[in-house]
Amino acid sequence: MKRALSLTLFALASCCFVSFINPTPDTVAPGKPAVRTLIIDPGHGGDFAGAQGLFSNEKQVSLEVALKLGKAFQKEFPEIKVVYTRTSDANAGNKKTLNEDLRYRADLANSSGGDLFISIHCNAAGKRPGGWYEKVVVGKTAKTRMVGKGKKRKKQTYYEYQYQNVWRENTAKGTETYVWAVNKNDAKINSVAKNNEYYGEMDSVSGLKLPDPSDPAEMARMLVYAQNYFKKSLTLAGFVEKEFAASGRTSRGVRQRNDTGIWVLQATGMPSILVEIGFISNKEEEEYLNSEKGQDEIVRNIINAFKSYKEKLEAKGPKKAF
Repeated sequence: MKRALSLTLFALASCCFVSFINPTPDTVAPGKPAVRTLIIDPGHGGDFAGAQGLFSNEKQVSLEVALKLGKAFQKEFPEIKVVYTRTSDANAGNKKTLNEDLRYRADLANSSGGDLFISIHCNAAGKRPGGWYEKVVVGKTAKTRMVGKGKKRKKQTYYEYQYQNVWRENTAKGTETYVWAVNKNDAKINSVAKNNEYYGEMDSVSGLKLPDPSDPAEMARMLVYAQNYFKKSLTLAGFVEKEFAASGRTSRGVRQRNDTGIWVLQATGMPSILVEIGFISNKEEEEYLNSEKGQDEIVRNIINAFKSYKEKLEAKGPKKAF
């Protein structure tokens, strides 16, 4: 039985691998809408506040932007059904733990038949929002002292250091859009920027066990994902960052997390992206994220990116994603 199952999984993985090498066009059938059901996921909520700013927090900002985004979609694309993972300051699905909360988000997206998943988050970096004081050396004075005993006694030079508390402004800023790391060794995603310098705060990173790429069943599933969803996710993510950059924002690019993964991207069976709309730990960017102007611009950026994504997928004839 086990041998038969292994052979079946191997055959599936092999078929998927062949398809992956020769992927189908990144389009949909003529006349078929690219997206019929959109899942919008405001990060954090309830007991899980997320990143902290000087006067606001991530769960609040992500909800405000996500709700505005949903309304904009419903106005411009009334044919698209919008499903939110949460619409108030509560744990998603009123779950008690973070793991249950995250599982609910992915399960809701899958059970709703979502064609696209967009998660909204705020980023954070540094020691404290706004900035912090740090003790630094500003000078030193050379002095001498006698050390040793008897004939070995001699002068020794040492230094007394002068310290000062210096203000370090939290300057990290900009947008990032994450896609699922299909396979850590996949050459197709080598061009995607790696996030090694900042650590973010995404609630999608948790103690939930992520797929094991060495397992045949998970390998097959990842290859199916690569065939059906990865290129579309990467295409949309690229459009989002392009729109942010065009509006004057600092775009830190399309990224992936190879080290810990992102649960809501790993567990949703559809093209999916996680948008870090800015650093709430940066004073100026926090003000922007909380302003009507800033939130409206972010929504418009994502809407414009979606329009480009939709047009690309619904274009007649096969076209490459890149």
